[in-house]
Amino acid sequence: MKKRRLGNSGLEVSAVGLGCMGMSQSYGTPEERDERESIATIHRAIELGVTFFDTAEAYGPFSNEALLARALEGKRDQVVIATKFGFKFDENGAVTGMDSRPEHIREAVEGSLRRLQTDHIDLLYQHRVDPAVPIEDVVGTMAELIREGEVRFLGLSEAGERTIRRAHAVHPISALQSEYSLWERNLEPRIIPLLREIGIGLVPFAPLGRGFLTGSVKRAEEYPEGDFRRNDPRYQGENFDANMRAASAVRELAARKGTTPGQIALAWLLHKGLDIVPIPGTKRRRYLEENAGAAAVTLSTEEIAVLDAALRPENVSGPRYGEKQMAQVDR
Repeated sequence: MKKRRLGNSGLEVSAVGLGCMGMSQSYGTPEERDERESIATIHRAIELGVTFFDTAEAYGPFSNEALLARALEGKRDQVVIATKFGFKFDENGAVTGMDSRPEHIREAVEGSLRRLQTDHIDLLYQHRVDPAVPIEDVVGTMAELIREGEVRFLGLSEAGERTIRRAHAVHPISALQSEYSLWERNLEPRIIPLLREIGIGLVPFAPLGRGFLTGSVKRAEEYPEGDFRRNDPRYQGENFDANMRAASAVRELAARKGTTPGQIALAWLLHKGLDIVPIPGTKRRRYLEENAGAAAVTLSTEEIAVLDAALRPENVSGPRYGEKQMAQVDR
């Protein structure tokens, strides 16, 4: 697989990465998660040339980093590991708020290093912007970790324009991780132009619209308790019907080109710029192979225009998050 550089940082990764969150939480039921298959999926990713693996202390919590470490035993030097800090947890592992105090950042990074069984994190993100802590203090602490050899590159997740500029003034930010796809295009008017102005790469999470763009989705109420999609506004009621109509353009183009809808959605992202590296998540080899294959799919200017028009923001029905999660997005 071809590689890409994230912004001006010099951080080189595969054109398509692998989001590991679903191996531990959010999608499906605990019974559907098979550690052996997850590890086999990570191994297969490396065979296919995927070098970029995304995790976080919050995934599990904590168990996803440990799973990734088990899968990467003996393979650490072949990959780029990205992880995140920024939440606080109760004794049951539930998120109770944000915490990016400098002392907590250091505690979180030490925990991640231990669970990942490594002496350095390649890309460290602040998971969500903490309004209680100035971003200058956050990035200053992260930069100290670079000087101390525990971190190589810095990132932010779901940060807004002002935060990005302030952070980048303290230490170069290599990547912004935010939701971006045919299904969710809130970054296009202002955030993406800013990233390109100052030289920051974009790592879209949920690049398949939480599965909606693959064409194989159900209504919210058909998903089990604990599955993120059960409470996703875009999967509910009339929103679901409207979004199925909008996404039909992806399915129709895939049928004409002999690809899958998911590959079309990822190819659209890859065609939007060489500074964009999507991280579709999966816990199974067959979907991984499909996602990796998107790097070989070409789209014409006309095909991109058709997709742009079919899934323009006004054609997508419902907010991307519920009210509580939207409150954590810095805009």
